[in-house]
Amino acid sequence: MTMEREAIIERIRGTVATVLGHDGFEMRDDLTAADVEGWDSLTHMTIITNLEKAFDVRFKLREVNKLKNMGSLIELIASKLPS
Repeated sequence: MTMEREAIIERIRGTVATVLGHDGFEMRDDLTAADVEGWDSLTHMTIITNLEKAFDVRFKLREVNKLKNMGSLIELIASKLPS
């Protein structure tokens, strides 16, 4: 059974909010780290590591480097989940 996109989004949102210590951002496909207060290169790696744990997946460095926005992160996670 595949995880629905909404469930993926909610789990990402919770993870990002936990790492950053706030949820003052709107989850949208075009959201980027630059749009979110406190989301810098250090917190980015913490978020990625925590998402790997939350979804039980592993990201390759080139996959992380190719991420453009929240939409591409959602698609990457969805592609790694069992179908």
